[in-house]
Amino acid sequence: MSTTGNAATDYAVALLSAFAREGVEDVVLCPGSRSQALALVAAELERTERIRLHVRLDERSAGFLALGLAAESRTPVIVITTSGTAVANLHPAALEAFHSGVPLVLLTADRPEELRGVASNQTTVQPGIFGPVIDSVDVPAPEGADGEADAASELARRVYRAAAAAPGPVHLNVSFRDPLSAAVPDLSGLETHRDAPDGDAPNATDSVPVAPAVRPVPHGPRTIVIAGHAAGERAEEFARAGGWPLLAEVSSGARFGPNLVVAFRQLLNDADFGGNVERAIVFGHPTLTREVPNLLRRDDVEVVVVGPSGGQWYNQGRRAELVSAVEVAGAPADEAAARRWLGRWVVTSRGILDAEAQAAEPQGRADGRDYARLELAAMRAPVTRRGLVEAVWRATWPHDRLVLGASRLIREADASVPGKKIRVHANRGLAGIDGTIATATGIALASQRSGAGATRVLVGDLTLLHDAGSLLGGHGEKLPRIQVIVGNDGGGTIFDGLEVARTASPTAIERVMFTPQSVDIESLARAYGWAHSRAATAGELHSALTVPVTGPSILEVPLAR
Repeated sequence: MSTTGNAATDYAVALLSAFAREGVEDVVLCPGSRSQALALVAAELERTERIRLHVRLDERSAGFLALGLAAESRTPVIVITTSGTAVANLHPAALEAFHSGVPLVLLTADRPEELRGVASNQTTVQPGIFGPVIDSVDVPAPEGADGEADAASELARRVYRAAAAAPGPVHLNVSFRDPLSAAVPDLSGLETHRDAPDGDAPNATDSVPVAPAVRPVPHGPRTIVIAGHAAGERAEEFARAGGWPLLAEVSSGARFGPNLVVAFRQLLNDADFGGNVERAIVFGHPTLTREVPNLLRRDDVEVVVVGPSGGQWYNQGRRAELVSAVEVAGAPADEAAARRWLGRWVVTSRGILDAEAQAAEPQGRADGRDYARLELAAMRAPVTRRGLVEAVWRATWPHDRLVLGASRLIREADASVPGKKIRVHANRGLAGIDGTIATATGIALASQRSGAGATRVLVGDLTLLHDAGSLLGGHGEKLPRIQVIVGNDGGGTIFDGLEVARTASPTAIERVMFTPQSVDIESLARAYGWAHSRAATAGELHSALTVPVTGPSILEVPLAR
């Protein structure tokens, strides 16, 4: 590889080209002086079609954009920042990536050793800034010495494979001295071979005792299978193989199949169902109910947790058996009893949902003009939260992507939508509202390059406003086919359900919890160049969701508090 005579640029060429050889396809960066060598090399790699480059102004938005790209592609994505507060702004996305198990490389520029600890401008303690749970590598400023390029390539190889193996985020902090960059050479002849992994990457689960590798699960105890966030299809396959009820959250990736129990909240609170559970097999990260963790803390329930959820094990009672994989062992001794156990859960759940649906149907004679009048009234009725989530669920096809923000709406969906094999994303690692628009944009970009359909994003109004800056795309970059559907109830109505709301001052609850807002969302959309529409009735919502999504748009749906 040719050299430029500039240590920073030569190191950046070696590092980023090695990442590209390993398999990095997407790089997200924010502008900055100290990171200029990395940025300019990334631009050259984009020109030569080695990577896809995404430029953003806000590091928090950039971090979540990278998170979305990596969550959908399931391969490490690099996010590049300059020094100082730019690095700190990656912290929310870094923590979400750790708790969700999403592979990210946080490539941050820093001041060299002689400028640290002396109050130099834009300088803080960056090594280890993301805390003890995220691996951090601090690289001294390159000096142009022999062997630095090879060392950079080896470092990229190890960091990439560490991020992919766990999976999760890895922090690579590289110092640079003046002069900070030089003209980047033509990299069109750059080697593109990708080495096969050789198994030497560190694995974040190595320190966690897991035995056995595959745990056989025999029949006998009355068993349920719980699929939390990102459990994946393996949870459905296991429940079906064992003939056990499947309690699958809406973002589990397992919410389908004949064993699905949608109304599991009600049944877990029923002594004839939840009270008779003797064993629970848990996949993924359950986050949407209190009933599930309450069950798993019971001393009379055997709990087996399959694999860590992100960087941690889900172990609510601190007594679960932790295993890397499970398989069904043998056949039930009493097949009739096993069928009854499964059938009661499935049939009762369907009955609950049918009763709720009938209660929402227009009441009256099912003939002639009376029925037509009732149907017309239903189409003109205001949209309810349940009506909104069910309409969005119906409008989403298997080739689409659905992203659910952290609001009342994801809980409404979890409580009511039927089984359907679609790809659902949500930031449930820490269940924050941070970066939802940026995450969804990354998911849309990554999925649509491989032929996926539109990406629909269902959020509350505060979730949209918290990440409004992510509506801004990079200059010259085409935004994907993405529809952000905003349930606008004027604030954080999720807090109205807290126990304290029944006893605290209504004025205080309004001021510091509900946090009312009156933003003109249409003007906000227009300011960022997004299309805007509004659906206040069920009929308008149906019409809006049947229009093809051809670009970035916001669909605003007013909701009552």
